[in-house]
Amino acid sequence: MSMDRPSLVFADAKGNIMEFEPLVMVARSGDYFVPTGQQDVISLPLGSELYVLPDRHPIGMDPDTGEIIVLEKNPFNETEPAYAVAAFLAPAYTHTFLAAWQRTSHATNLPLYAYTAMGWNDGFVVTGMRTDDSVRQDMDTFDMQKARKGVAEWKADLPDNRLVSHLSHCALEYGCPAALNLFQGREEGPLPTSPVCNANCLGCISYQKQTDFPSPQERITFTPTPDEIAEIALRHIHRVDMPVMSFGQGCEGEPLMVGSVIRDAIRLIRKQTDKGTINLNSNASLPGMVAQLADAGLDSLRISMNSARRVTYETYFRPTYEFGALRESILEMKRRGLFVSINLFVFPGLTDAPREAQALKRFIQETDIDMIQWRNLNIDPDYYLDALKQKLPCGTGIKGLIESIPIRQGYYNPFLG
Repeated sequence: MSMDRPSLVFADAKGNIMEFEPLVMVARSGDYFVPTGQQDVISLPLGSELYVLPDRHPIGMDPDTGEIIVLEKNPFNETEPAYAVAAFLAPAYTHTFLAAWQRTSHATNLPLYAYTAMGWNDGFVVTGMRTDDSVRQDMDTFDMQKARKGVAEWKADLPDNRLVSHLSHCALEYGCPAALNLFQGREEGPLPTSPVCNANCLGCISYQKQTDFPSPQERITFTPTPDEIAEIALRHIHRVDMPVMSFGQGCEGEPLMVGSVIRDAIRLIRKQTDKGTINLNSNASLPGMVAQLADAGLDSLRISMNSARRVTYETYFRPTYEFGALRESILEMKRRGLFVSINLFVFPGLTDAPREAQALKRFIQETDIDMIQWRNLNIDPDYYLDALKQKLPCGTGIKGLIESIPIRQGYYNPFLG
């Protein structure tokens, strides 16, 4: 295979992933198939995961004719099918294209992960780019022995704190990077608080009413007290360089639903220290509560969005609040001179569709937000596109979109100093 053309990879019936050199790697942007070149890929980042996709055949391209080909049979053993594969990128990496496949008639929905295109060129390659230089969640920086020791120390020192027990489970059972960082004593620590939500997202990773696909993690079942929250936050802030404490985690609902608890916890923290960045990851649905939190000592707000267009946003989030609340929450923060970022759920082919990109740029200009965090949307692409019911033109490219927006770019909540 030419060095500027990664080749197709597929999985056999036993889950072995292998290269098929005669076909070029093909990626996907929305509903469009895109043959890839070396300029489109990077080496598979350390800490990424590889997935075999059941009831889905891989798609490649004949480099001589340009024909798009579905590889239904294993070319090395035609008695068995060939399965599509995808990568789940390590943190700090944003995907630029999706994996390409053809579903069989009995394919069911995929679990709630992001499915990035991958191929082979002297090693596994993927369609992605690093969007944050911070190594806070890089796989080779985690020390499980240190984390286990940290869990034991925290439990010994705070034996009655239910949030410590919850986060210990997240760290040791789920391998949650945020929880592991808390117990390793570095950078950003999590403060999950809310077992309830005011949206019913298509792809909620902690709760699903239906059985279309399982949630990959369990939601917190209690609301910690302000004292429990403050205990954890103060311990982390006093021990860590550039500490960030974040409400709103993947293992909870919407933190603003228990905003009064968070407000009181922030007050307790700020009575003892003005150090550290206190951040809220939120859907920004309650501007009045955002204002209360800002007055209590909140430093930054990160708003999760899949789109700056109301119709696209509401199709995914299925909210019980008004879309305009997001803008009002931003204004409450900006009136106080505070930091606001968008946690943008990136879906290649939609996020970079012309009308979506234009709406995003207009939203940024009108609200004067400080940063975009480019996060991959965890959902079955076919399920998502079916729900959107939109005819999308070919996207202009995720990489080009990111490079065209002249504000701070990243993946993590920054320490504000």
